[in-house]
Amino acid sequence: MNTKRKLLLTMGSGFISSAFGQEIKPSQTKEKGPLVWMKMDQADLDSAYDQSVYAPNIQQVIKRYAFNSELTRSRLGNPKTFSYGPTPIETLDVFQCNQAKAPINIFIHGGAWRSGLAKDFAYNAEIFVNAGAHYVVPDFINVIQSNGDLMPMAEQVRSVVAWVYKNAASFNGDPNKIFISSHSSGSHLAGVALTTDWQKDYGLPMNILKGGVLCSGMYDLKPVRLSARSSYVKFTDSVESALSSQRRLEYLNTPIIVAHGSLETPEFQRQSRDFVKAVKEAGKSAELVIGQQYNHFEMPETLANPYGILGKLVLKQMKIG
Repeated sequence: MNTKRKLLLTMGSGFISSAFGQEIKPSQTKEKGPLVWMKMDQADLDSAYDQSVYAPNIQQVIKRYAFNSELTRSRLGNPKTFSYGPTPIETLDVFQCNQAKAPINIFIHGGAWRSGLAKDFAYNAEIFVNAGAHYVVPDFINVIQSNGDLMPMAEQVRSVVAWVYKNAASFNGDPNKIFISSHSSGSHLAGVALTTDWQKDYGLPMNILKGGVLCSGMYDLKPVRLSARSSYVKFTDSVESALSSQRRLEYLNTPIIVAHGSLETPEFQRQSRDFVKAVKEAGKSAELVIGQQYNHFEMPETLANPYGILGKLVLKQMKIG
């Protein structure tokens, strides 16, 4: 091999190693402004709650969700759709397995509270159906439609859980084996559901949910309120308190698994760590799982794979894997 060719190959190898080994982070060259949260100035905090800064392949992966959901429907058939509330958006899709009185997994999708539809999260269905469980994915109002109010979203997600419990028999489900899984802002809402006073507010068992797998969520709204998300969410003291699951752990009555990717924003990683720490300090069961070399949008795809990071865990939690 001549010297010139060796040089080109060496340069090429170095470029590949550098490009694929380097984590994508916001620029560190800017001058730091006044601190607004921990060691972050406003720009840092805004970036820490803006997934596009840390996951440049966001659009590619979101399109993959929709594509793989269409493939899933082509194999399983269309789900049954039920209304769980009075407004048109309050519907849920149920992908049924062939087993009677089967366990149920409810998946709450993300989308920064602003976007996302149930039809694009069908891609998780096969792992549950093939293992002998029903998969439920609901639609619910978004925060733009509710004029910045998060409470209607939280109430609709709670209503989904209550409806599934009361109507499980209508699709051969077991009301005593309901689990919840979620991603991103959906994990915020799932956390709210897990820390609901079900007995007082709904007249239902406090342990209505038997387990939860929360991926890449937010569990204390204080720093989120300080971020650019406040431009479209009307945070108040009462909303911050009522919808911060980390502050309502007395109502948590089931083991949870909390996960994040190693390439996620620093705040989404910290939120997960702090939530698990708080749950354990409250004397309750929580496990922290880190997906190495996964970003925010890639992590939930591992739920669709029985050998994936989240897929393996959720099947074990539901005792069907």
